[in-house]
Amino acid sequence: MTDENDRPVLRVSGLSKRFGGTQALKDVDLDLAHGEIHALIGPNGSGKSTLIKILAGYHHAEPGAVAELDGEPFELGQVTGSRHDRLRFVHQELGLVGELSATDNLALSRGFARTALGNIRWSEMERRTTALVERFGLGIDVRRPLSTATPVQRAVVAIAAALQGWEGRRGVLVLDEPTAVLPPGEVARLFDIVREIRDAGASVLYVSHRMDEIFALADRVTVIRGGRRIATRRVAELTPRSLAELMAGEEVETTYRPRLRSVSVSASASASASASASASADAVLEVRDLWAGPLRGIGFSLARGERLGITGLVGSGHEVVPYAVCGAYTGPVRGRVRLPERSARWVDAKDAGGTGIPLVPADRAGEGVIGDFSVGENLTLPLLDRLRARAGRLHRSRESSLAEEWIRRVGVRTAGRGARITTLSGGNQQKVVMARCLAQQPPVLVLCEPTAGVDIATRLQLYDLIERQADDGMGVIVSSSDTEDLLALCTRVLVVRDGRIVREISGRDITEPALVHAMEGTE
Repeated sequence: MTDENDRPVLRVSGLSKRFGGTQALKDVDLDLAHGEIHALIGPNGSGKSTLIKILAGYHHAEPGAVAELDGEPFELGQVTGSRHDRLRFVHQELGLVGELSATDNLALSRGFARTALGNIRWSEMERRTTALVERFGLGIDVRRPLSTATPVQRAVVAIAAALQGWEGRRGVLVLDEPTAVLPPGEVARLFDIVREIRDAGASVLYVSHRMDEIFALADRVTVIRGGRRIATRRVAELTPRSLAELMAGEEVETTYRPRLRSVSVSASASASASASASASADAVLEVRDLWAGPLRGIGFSLARGERLGITGLVGSGHEVVPYAVCGAYTGPVRGRVRLPERSARWVDAKDAGGTGIPLVPADRAGEGVIGDFSVGENLTLPLLDRLRARAGRLHRSRESSLAEEWIRRVGVRTAGRGARITTLSGGNQQKVVMARCLAQQPPVLVLCEPTAGVDIATRLQLYDLIERQADDGMGVIVSSSDTEDLLALCTRVLVVRDGRIVREISGRDITEPALVHAMEGTE
């Protein structure tokens, strides 16, 4: 008799899915062993999301696919049934309601405890929720809105919601890009939580673009590319280079550091210092006494051709800087902004939107693209005034030529400029957003979390694109909590803590330990 621990907890074979003329998956096989963390990795558009959505019951598989959970067959694409007691999902967006408490969020997925008369037993609900989240050793007030919680606390609530009723049985927890919005200090804690889930008897399917996470966490990894399974390997048998080559299908370089050159810049950590700082004669952007949200009067200058990183822990204020500088911050803001090449006049920060500094936002889906528009329409949206013909009508041939030129220049993989933007992978959507900004020919480009949810091959393409813009004289601001972005792109990094610039790191002093210590305040 076969020991149940030798039997795969999850086995899928012959999985295919077609959307119109696009073959999203072709004969994909996947199996998860008992008590393992199994990584799923592949380039943008490789089919990872489609596979997860089929497992979750969102899409149906093509006929011929076979699936078993703990030896019991189940129908792929089925949205109801007992198998969902042992197949749980935490999606990248988490699926939480920020205005509600942890208790309410857990109740939305599994129902409220009620008395015989139908009244909600709030004390019982809070007790259950507290027991679930305390299992992970992370303190959280289960009655406060989740909007006040930290990113890792919200991730824990989503995991706890998924594990409700599991009771330690064999099963599979699917985690889709769980660290996408976590700062470095909280990633390690989440890893501990994932290992605790594994040690309690579950198997984990861990979807990620980050190779460092896979080598730190996973036992095995399955690589898919172009809708096909390329390989399943034990992680101990791989190197970062060999894994990247499986993903990309060609030899790739897994490390990227910027070409360093001297630039004359100034930064200040306080309002008084920033007011008196002398800007570089080569500056393309100057910011003085900026107050917005948690920011407390910061100031800095950006030189021509410089790639300036701005970083910090979540809530430190670093994530507010790009929006405030570009005039896109929705709350109260004050301070001054100037683009010396365009005008000697200082602009009030609340009117910074009129300076024309383009922004690549952090939330690509919510802020970066219009889902109902085509690739070309998303790309040319801010340029319509330049593309008008007589009588105010849009000059369609100019619009088409411009869209096609930038699709080619940034390497967008698309069926054509008329394709709907949502048919593109996340990495190619990011290229469209960047192309839209670059087509405006600005002196300054501002990027927020530029490679979030992007595979290594596309990430390197974006790095190269950004470096080429800087080489042509454009000043670039990179606001990111991803130390890999900062190491790869930046010639100087400003670290924000408690709303103030507390550290400036330049050139070859930009290392991961230096960044993490400055962000955490443990120098």
